[in-house]
Amino acid sequence: MLRFAGGDVQAFEELYRRHELRVWRYLQRNLGNRAIADELMQDVWFSVARAARGYRPSARFTTWLLTLAHNRLVDAKRATRPHERLGSVTAGADEPSLIEQLAADHRTEPPERAQSQQHAAAVLAAIAQLPAEQRQAFLLHAEGELTLAEIAQVTSTNFETAKSRLRYARSKLRQLLQEYA
Repeated sequence: MLRFAGGDVQAFEELYRRHELRVWRYLQRNLGNRAIADELMQDVWFSVARAARGYRPSARFTTWLLTLAHNRLVDAKRATRPHERLGSVTAGADEPSLIEQLAADHRTEPPERAQSQQHAAAVLAAIAQLPAEQRQAFLLHAEGELTLAEIAQVTSTNFETAKSRLRYARSKLRQLLQEYA
């Protein structure tokens, strides 16, 4: 980011390549709506470009970037009426992540592959059932690879709140995915 702030345009391209899917999956899996996730994704990266000159590394770049994404997510949710649902958590074939890797099965036999796909769908459906705060904490950890302290920073909560949200999310996921254990 500091190279980009200094005028190196290729540094921005490198940042984008390195973090694009992580940010997009976080937004899309929280919103469940590709169109809105795409809009927010653009907004996040425009914000990165606008903030380049004033950027000061006070945390990992990933933490700062996901804070921008989280703030856009919160703004989008506030802008929608309470009775409107933004969508459910879904995944596309072009966006593998840690979550899909939980259910990944590289065996070549069709029955095993079908079972693995069902497992991945069950994981995503279970994530969609989490309360918003727990889903955000879980996705920031699983997709964003953030620590508890970083999750607390991104979500503007304290460490213990972030820890509890992640613990409750994991517990609820274990309960929802019991048949796949």
